[in-house]
Amino acid sequence: MEKQYSIKEVSRKLGIPKDTLRYYDRIGIVSPSREHNSYRRYSKDDLVDLMNIQIMQYADFSLEEIKGKFQFHRMQSVDSAYYQEVAEFLDAKKAETRKKIAHLEKVSQLFDVAVETLRGFNHESDQRLAEFVREIYRDLHKKDPGITKEDCDGHQN
Repeated sequence: MEKQYSIKEVSRKLGIPKDTLRYYDRIGIVSPSREHNSYRRYSKDDLVDLMNIQIMQYADFSLEEIKGKFQFHRMQSVDSAYYQEVAEFLDAKKAETRKKIAHLEKVSQLFDVAVETLRGFNHESDQRLAEFVREIYRDLHKKDPGITKEDCDGHQN
């Protein structure tokens, strides 16, 4: 007979709060078997599922995405169309992640320029910061926002 784990053991082994494990059971993302006393009993497959959920959450997948797309072992047979659907979903998630990375790189650059400006404040560094901020503003609006250098300079006083 396969070893079964209590909710307390799973919580301790995987570092997942017991309330979270109960929630996963309630929404049907991982549903352990129940003993005659209604206590949850987790199988090794359940533990693998929980570890995969932790990894997917680390990769910024929502529980809805995980529940909707990643139930491989629960299916008796999986057709190639399903694999293709999941692959396309992962491609889209990867593209979304790359956009976030680009955004965070830009934010990091903004911080670098702002810190440089504040540490060695002078007209030249202030102008670099102002230009960088205008560039970000243009990126945000994907068009010429109609704000000129003079408009920005007029608000610095």
